[in-house]
Amino acid sequence: MKRRHFLVGTAAVIAGAAGVGVYCAQRASADYATYIRTLRRPLDPSGGIDELVRMASLAPNGHNTQPWRFAVRDRSLMIAPDFSRRTPVVDPDDHHLFVSLGAAAENAAIAGAAMGLPGEITADDAGALHYVFANGRPAASPLADAIVHRQSTRSNYDGRPADPATLAALEAAGRAEGVRLVLVTARRRMNDIRDLVVVGNDRQMADPAFIAELKSWLRFSPASAMDHGDGLYSAASGNPSLPDFLGRPAFDLVFKSKSENAKYARQIDTSAGLAIFLGDRADKPSWIKVGRAMQRFLLEATRHGVACAYVNQPVEVAALRPQLAALIGESVRPDLVIRFGYGKPLPYSPRRRVEQVFAGKQAASGQRRKVAALDRLDVGRDFFRGPVPPLQFF
Repeated sequence: MKRRHFLVGTAAVIAGAAGVGVYCAQRASADYATYIRTLRRPLDPSGGIDELVRMASLAPNGHNTQPWRFAVRDRSLMIAPDFSRRTPVVDPDDHHLFVSLGAAAENAAIAGAAMGLPGEITADDAGALHYVFANGRPAASPLADAIVHRQSTRSNYDGRPADPATLAALEAAGRAEGVRLVLVTARRRMNDIRDLVVVGNDRQMADPAFIAELKSWLRFSPASAMDHGDGLYSAASGNPSLPDFLGRPAFDLVFKSKSENAKYARQIDTSAGLAIFLGDRADKPSWIKVGRAMQRFLLEATRHGVACAYVNQPVEVAALRPQLAALIGESVRPDLVIRFGYGKPLPYSPRRRVEQVFAGKQAASGQRRKVAALDRLDVGRDFFRGPVPPLQFF
């Protein structure tokens, strides 16, 4: 066979495989839409502990690793760190992990109050959080309603500024004891922080370990996202869905420092502002507080139609933290950098099923088996007033 004929034939095979792969990805996208509708269905006040766990697990978390495990004892929902899901390259001190736990606990508290299970969040020495609740009356909550709609919208925004009333609402929502929130809307200061983001991104992308860790959490197709229930789904970042056998080589081909730096610069240039969170101390209890305040900020933003996304490179690259702190007139370690503005929603990221994150949860059908599962977790029938309501899971 002549070499020219061989190359033409090979190209045709590759093109055909690509066409079949894209077609399959499009078919799977319809299934993914159904999956998301179930995952993101509105809060059911009668949904019981499963519903509380579902709401908590919709919290933001680094690389969408979902580094948590849930268990219930008496009138307490425990949210424990799952260190098997840590990201040691980008998050070597587990800062993001404990911020995520704080966000999950805040979701549980907001949803619990709306469900008639109001309570308080405490922490133990092992790093686990406990949402200790009592019986009460369900109470309508705009923030609880926003939980299922919140997302990290990683796209260009439309450049519109936020009005003073919206900025005041965001600032009030993110305010907490031991946590400071700095809102930056002046374009010159935003440009300075943008330049730090680009420098941080450049350094991260020059680290093979960072790239390898990132790739391990990428999900290129809707089928892969649903199968894993975690990770960074391509479409959720505004990228095309592709089968894994096409997505991985495509990633290696197009994921370059220059284009990524330009992308982050555009995204910040089209944002209305930047929100920087700072805790009083660089320790786990403070990071949890930051996570709780951050989550209230994100839910309030969602309620006002404001999109948000993380640009944490100046926090993740330790050498850049002092420069970021100096730019905003602070001396302590910054914890988070979030851009906000107005943009269209993207596809939602996946989540694992409740029975995958709920320690001791049995995916049982039938009320008797559900009650028995609670009994094994030392929860009596008087856990709720009246009969135990149906437990929802997806």
